[in-house]
Amino acid sequence: MTRRIALAFTGASGMPYGIRLLECLLAAGIKVELLYSQVAQIVARQEMDLALPARPSEVQALFAERFGAAEAQLAVYGREEWFAPLASGSNPPDAMVICPCTMGTLAAIAAGLSSNLIERAADVCLKERRTLVLVPRETPFSTLHLENMLKLSRMGVVILPPSPGFYTHPKSVQDMVDFVVARVLDQLAVPNTLMPRWGDETRESDA
Repeated sequence: MTRRIALAFTGASGMPYGIRLLECLLAAGIKVELLYSQVAQIVARQEMDLALPARPSEVQALFAERFGAAEAQLAVYGREEWFAPLASGSNPPDAMVICPCTMGTLAAIAAGLSSNLIERAADVCLKERRTLVLVPRETPFSTLHLENMLKLSRMGVVILPPSPGFYTHPKSVQDMVDFVVARVLDQLAVPNTLMPRWGDETRESDA
């Protein structure tokens, strides 16, 4: 059975991580349910010169063509689409990643809020004991940020700040992006060769 993974883009800096993660998940044959906030559209344009359309159907067509997604492999939902499958515990995804994740979204999840589909999908993953990975891009962390992350960690949420390692001797920004994306894929148990493993000098360019 094809795995379903929900992926959400929010308005934190770090959109290249999210886009690369989407590419790798689709390349691995995962069925992806994509969500994105309005501020994520601004960040995508600012960081990548990428215009994300307001209509989910147009975003779906954009990424399906860009990454060669198989038919029905990618589904994109709006923030208020409450009839989306991942809004209910009766049809949860196998896992969810919010990448990048704003501290506001992180705080809302920690407080149990479900004011939009991104927050509700995360809440569903929590209550159904599904893997939830948050990639918070903020520095420095305030005491409140740290308390919220600790609260979520105690619930089993994976807090994965995008902190690239340099022991792999990255030669480009893409190498540093791939380092972080590889760590996210590892948490999802999605095989990849984006970066060399400790003690392994080999490296491939794609997942």
